[in-house]
Amino acid sequence: MTPEPQRRQYLEAMGLTSWEARYRLPNARPTPACDWQRPEPVAVEAPGERLHALLDEAAREAPARPSPEPTARERGQRPAGPGKARALLGGGAPPDAAEAPAGVEAPERPAEPAEALRFTLQVACLDGRWLLLLPRERKPDTTGQRLLANLLQAAGVLPERPLDFETFQWPQMEGLPVDAPLEEARQGLQAFLEGRRRRGWAPERLLLFGHDATLATVLTVEGEHCALLDLPAWQGPSLDELAGSAEAKRALWPCLAGWREAWRDSSEDDDAAPAGG
Repeated sequence: MTPEPQRRQYLEAMGLTSWEARYRLPNARPTPACDWQRPEPVAVEAPGERLHALLDEAAREAPARPSPEPTARERGQRPAGPGKARALLGGGAPPDAAEAPAGVEAPERPAEPAEALRFTLQVACLDGRWLLLLPRERKPDTTGQRLLANLLQAAGVLPERPLDFETFQWPQMEGLPVDAPLEEARQGLQAFLEGRRRRGWAPERLLLFGHDATLATVLTVEGEHCALLDLPAWQGPSLDELAGSAEAKRALWPCLAGWREAWRDSSEDDDAAPAGG
């Protein structure tokens, strides 16, 4: 089950506010008490006692057979058997790593705690149909907004509603334990988009302006398809790079014709859809 802090993180990504009662409201009815049947406690054997029992059982079941003559190498090694295990359980000094038999690896140390993936996006949706992602800390300024509007107009992509960028940052909450950084980041972004679906977003295509190594791992855009969102995708230079490079603008020009056709086709499909869904 998802821990409560992680559940709140996904709810926050979806834009849903979670409430928790801090005190009892005046004149509120008390919460009914439930008489739960608790299972009988089961006696748990101490770990040391269980290990001693296993060692005794292994010694009884081991077949008695003559031991082969040890080699010179084996004579220089200390045996690792029930006696050594009992010595460790008895509180003796732990064996030195240098005394470990050849070919036997030392016990692995506990893995370091995983760290969450970190990235920040500016997110908008053209008339709720085309998803725009900008890997950057802040919303585009007036120059960037004007450049984007000019590109869309040149491509014949004319949304009826103005663009409104929202900031998505992962992780949403700091200090939470992380088990699977990539999977949790993907779920967080999907939760954010699912929350916007409740506001009418229905993305059909992805336009990604800019490159970010962490985001590339999360989205997995290969060719012209985004695996995470299962959408046709285009990825190109950032708005800042386009604003400062005439060559980048010329390289983008052939893509605009494809945008025009895709926008027109999706508009025709919307017009042909029956009213009421």
